[in-house]
Amino acid sequence: MFHKVKSVNPLPDFVLSVQFSEGITKTYDVKMLFERWPAFEKFKAQPGYFDKVQVDQGGYGIIWDDYLDLSCDELFENGKVVKTPFDRLMAFSNATELWCLNESTLRKAISYGKLKNGIDVCKFGKQWVISMDAMLREYGKPKKEI
Repeated sequence: MFHKVKSVNPLPDFVLSVQFSEGITKTYDVKMLFERWPAFEKFKAQPGYFDKVQVDQGGYGIIWDDYLDLSCDELFENGKVVKTPFDRLMAFSNATELWCLNESTLRKAISYGKLKNGIDVCKFGKQWVISMDAMLREYGKPKKEI
């Protein structure tokens, strides 16, 4: 199963906070890799290097440089779920990608009252977000694997 990484943030003690496109946040403890993969000991040897983590192009994982990375599947399967107020919320762009829809379809659903503003969807600045529950209710299971 494929889980696209939306954002990653370094936390103290070599832990990562990883947000996935389907609205799930997990923490991943990198320390468990120190003994298994010597390349990861670079974090202990070079202070500040761990903090340079970023999402790989396309969200297929995270990277520090051309030689050090982790896949989205590793992060999802071995990360621990963290409860946040934003669980099961996703940007329209992520929802339309997973359900193979056009953003105008979701905007029309709001104007027709099919999706309720403030309940199913909400706009923050220029960005619309939608709940996973509303997408499942109105459009069924995603067309792409999550």
